[in-house]
Amino acid sequence: MEPDLRLTPEEGGGHVEIEGLAAGYDGARVLDLDRLSIRKGEFLSILGPSGCGKTTLLNCVAGFVQPTAGRIVIDGSDVTARPPYRRGLGMVFQNYALFPHMTVAANVAYGLRVRRLDRRERDERVREALSLVGLEGYAGRRPRQLSGGQQQRVALARALAIRPAVLLLDEPLSNLDAKLRREMRVELRAIQRRIGTTMVFVTHDQEEALALSDRVAVMNGGRVEQLGTPDEVYRRPATRFVAQFIGAANVLEGTVTGSGALDSGGIVVECGPLPLRPGGRAVVAVRPERIRLATPGPDVSGLAGTVGYRAFAGDAWHVEVRLADGRTLSVQVADTGGGAADPPGAGTSVLAHWDPADVILLETEAR
Repeated sequence: MEPDLRLTPEEGGGHVEIEGLAAGYDGARVLDLDRLSIRKGEFLSILGPSGCGKTTLLNCVAGFVQPTAGRIVIDGSDVTARPPYRRGLGMVFQNYALFPHMTVAANVAYGLRVRRLDRRERDERVREALSLVGLEGYAGRRPRQLSGGQQQRVALARALAIRPAVLLLDEPLSNLDAKLRREMRVELRAIQRRIGTTMVFVTHDQEEALALSDRVAVMNGGRVEQLGTPDEVYRRPATRFVAQFIGAANVLEGTVTGSGALDSGGIVVECGPLPLRPGGRAVVAVRPERIRLATPGPDVSGLAGTVGYRAFAGDAWHVEVRLADGRTLSVQVADTGGGAADPPGAGTSVLAHWDPADVILLETEAR
């Protein structure tokens, strides 16, 4: 049976505004956020390395960490000083935080009991929530009788049962194996699209963020370095950090030549139609999957190097090419399945080349 869409937030809210937010621990500031606007009904991922402040940001929104400055506004109401239980938010934790002595149904109903809903309404919401996550027949089981993926769904159902305007998720897929993570990504996104709840998802997994999100906020050092759609942050990274953290990037720095190319210590990079001034400094990046490898020959051009190593990753080969000056290029070669297009082995001389249009401009400095 199709789940009832009454799980949609009753007031249709979910717009979040964060302004001038600062927070820290033991006198050390870990969050220094100028502004972040989360749109109603969107799936926003907060992405960044360990220690960048992403979980602190989520805990500030949830009310578990009190900021030292700034404010958090949800649907027009300033909730900065409100306790967690008065913010109307749902939360899914990394370890699921299920009560082991309770049944699945009782776990899902917990937030409803706290809110003192009558028995009939509680039962109806529990049924709807379990139906939404595909666990209709598991109401009487205990958490220990469930797989990791099923426990994750129970935690999600519990959070959705209270019909929050905003659902916060703190790396909820990190304890699952690779196969379950992929499956849960699809299910989580499908649920979000069905019910329209605003979701804020914290992760350090870039593939997860790109696959799930309407927008991605990339954090570094307590600040948002870039906020944009998955294709924007990948194809047009705003900074060197974003370019190297999202996916991977070969970063080259040098002086712009008279022809508009980049001279990076003897390596000349054709940059295509980029706004570069001759004589100025520039930093560019090339994604590994955009680089092609060729066998040296009289009619072949590119950067000469030697394959340092290659590693098979299932859908692609990861190759490191060592250039004459000691620098390396990371290259990703798609697997064709037949073996004929496999990259050459370690020690083989190759030429690396790419389309100038694939060069990403990161920084410029006119002379």
